[in-house]
Amino acid sequence: MAEYDYDLFVIGAGSGGTRAARVAAAHGARVAVAEEYRVGGTCVIRGCVPKKLLVYGAHFAEDLKDAQRFGWKVPDAPEFDWKCLTTNVFAEVDRINQAYTTTIGNAGGEIIHQRATVSGPNEVTLADGTKKTASTILIAVGAHPVVPECPGHEHGITSNEAFHLDAVPRRILIAGAGYIANEFAGIFHQLGSHVILMNRSKEILRGYDLQIRDRLLQISMMKGLEFRFDATFQGIERGEDGCLTVSMSNHEPVTVDTVMFATGRLPNTRGLGLESAGVEVDELGAIKVDADNRSTCPSIYAVGDVTNRIQLTPIAIREGQAFADNLYGGKATRVDYDCVPSAVFSHPPIGAVGMTEAEARQKLGSVRVYSSDFRPMKNVLANRDERALYKMVCDGETDRVVGIHMIGPDCPEIIQAAAVAVKAGLTKAQFDACVALHPTMAEELVLLK
Repeated sequence: MAEYDYDLFVIGAGSGGTRAARVAAAHGARVAVAEEYRVGGTCVIRGCVPKKLLVYGAHFAEDLKDAQRFGWKVPDAPEFDWKCLTTNVFAEVDRINQAYTTTIGNAGGEIIHQRATVSGPNEVTLADGTKKTASTILIAVGAHPVVPECPGHEHGITSNEAFHLDAVPRRILIAGAGYIANEFAGIFHQLGSHVILMNRSKEILRGYDLQIRDRLLQISMMKGLEFRFDATFQGIERGEDGCLTVSMSNHEPVTVDTVMFATGRLPNTRGLGLESAGVEVDELGAIKVDADNRSTCPSIYAVGDVTNRIQLTPIAIREGQAFADNLYGGKATRVDYDCVPSAVFSHPPIGAVGMTEAEARQKLGSVRVYSSDFRPMKNVLANRDERALYKMVCDGETDRVVGIHMIGPDCPEIIQAAAVAVKAGLTKAQFDACVALHPTMAEELVLLK
């Protein structure tokens, strides 16, 4: 039997790789993890965690204004300190980074702070030229933001750099219309930027329920965000004053201080050496895997965004857990990708789980839709003309709830509990049988008409 340096060598210490390494080591495997940047991956270092903290910070702009209607004496123009917020955010990122690092070490795993590439079915090569062997290799290197090919694209930034701006830009153009674009649009708008969202199609948040995304568009425009639809980059030029002039199709040029690309993410497989082991990738560079996360090379597996299945941190974690339990824990486990809840931390936020109305009509034919369009109590007293919308999609034949979609305050918190009910296959009648908790926004879920 061949002798290897490790039982498992993990490339990438993000959410999926870290979970796989920790669980495999706890099962008794000899584990090493190579990470070229920082332990924690996109979510912890430059994604979900710091972004959500910016969302919290930005929301105080509205909260402080609303507070005056609730009797609080707040200055009409409260001062905001971007450096204070980002410094505190980075400190929290450092804390979680250290916690992830400690977790791997406590489980018995070894962390190698170098880039690693595949150099054979059972071999990796580190940046310093050292070669390591392992019975199994797990690739969990995540994905990176796409930068459009256009003249002057080097003048733009991505979400990676957004956290490190010296100041809040006075004017910012954000290219894209997915969740990252809409979240940062809300953040920068609340912090005082004039925001222009530019998108190559006519819609935002493709994949979310049409009524919900239309509501976000309506509210965003009401707040003063601008949109440029059917627009593709023709060029970005930096003037002598440092400002950027963006030329685009179907619209007049605009001049801003910052251009941010939020036009999708692609797997980090370029230059990884996958061809040396016969690991196949698709047209986007995503590693092809089976239901057990195994690639076309029997000794190499992959989890997380590098497989481009569902690019969500909890999915990567579940895939890493399933991988480790399968190989080292003797537990036959597979990830169930049905009814995965998601959220957009826009202003206001969106929560969703299951089929949209359009998807349900296409797949089921007979569909019943229940909804509630209301102004949350807090918004009423705050004199804020901003309405929430809750929507439930049911199978017309069985009454089973197949989708819930909502926009309004705290929707991401509410959708997590609602997702359990959808996953369990509960019916509209069972929702109706539950007594409402009053006064809450969540009570609308059991009162839908």
